[in-house]
Amino acid sequence: MLVGVATADSATHKPDSMHPRHSQRSARLAFAILVLAILAIVLQVSCVHRQYAPAEAAPDPVPPHDTFTVVSRSIGEARLINVYTPRAYSGTATRFPVLFMPDGGIAEDFPHVVNTVDSLIALGAIRPVIVVGIPNTERRRDLTGPTRVASDSAIAPHVGGSAAFRRFIRDELIPTVNNRYRTSDERSIVGESLAGLFIVETFLTEPAMFKHYIALDPSLWWNHSALLDSATARLATFDGTPRTLFIANSDEPVIAAGTARFVELLRKSSPQGLTWVYVARPDLTHATIFRGIGPTALAKALH
Repeated sequence: MLVGVATADSATHKPDSMHPRHSQRSARLAFAILVLAILAIVLQVSCVHRQYAPAEAAPDPVPPHDTFTVVSRSIGEARLINVYTPRAYSGTATRFPVLFMPDGGIAEDFPHVVNTVDSLIALGAIRPVIVVGIPNTERRRDLTGPTRVASDSAIAPHVGGSAAFRRFIRDELIPTVNNRYRTSDERSIVGESLAGLFIVETFLTEPAMFKHYIALDPSLWWNHSALLDSATARLATFDGTPRTLFIANSDEPVIAAGTARFVELLRKSSPQGLTWVYVARPDLTHATIFRGIGPTALAKALH
């Protein structure tokens, strides 16, 4: 398994203004990535075990966290929010970066992402960050844009609500989190599958919302890949503000094809200020990619 190494299936692109890294930080990051390789294998094996093991297999331990509710006008419902604060948060006046995540319920990805983040912080692979998990109510409504494809519309009673969900995050959730916690203005977002689609859509339509974007196995096939059709024009509007994008795909052929097309567009039209990393992982499946590549993706984006 190769983790975070540039090969024919892995590429890193950085603007000239962002080179070089300090040697001491590079050494720490290199060591941390070696440890992450072991962690990724353990997490991947654990995920496969859970996929085929009996239903009583132990879930991820639920980390200490806060829970509150935001009553949203944008999407017309109350939304539960889960928040992890790093150990360094207590007893200091420091402001912390924030990592947002769709699929952020206790029965979804929040426990394993927070446990991974906690481990990465302990390793020194990333700085301490606050994690904000957004549990789903109607996942396929919130994470998809409009579509003219009948088979897309058939996957759920409601689809195409990503713009409203983005307004909720931008206008209601982010201000609430900023008011409740000591946050900096450095924001990141991570997600997989339809959440990956939402992240790429947000990156292309409202890039200023986040500084770091992590999209794993994004469902770029949605609406006959219309988002990709508009990508080059949207990238041309970027203002040169430094941002990072980490994108990866598994062995799922339709997703891999869409990701490869997006990567080719980035190669041809990458805007100034953007650092982007692409990793193809045909050894992983759609079910295992979040655990298999997630630790490395977070370390790359948040170190």
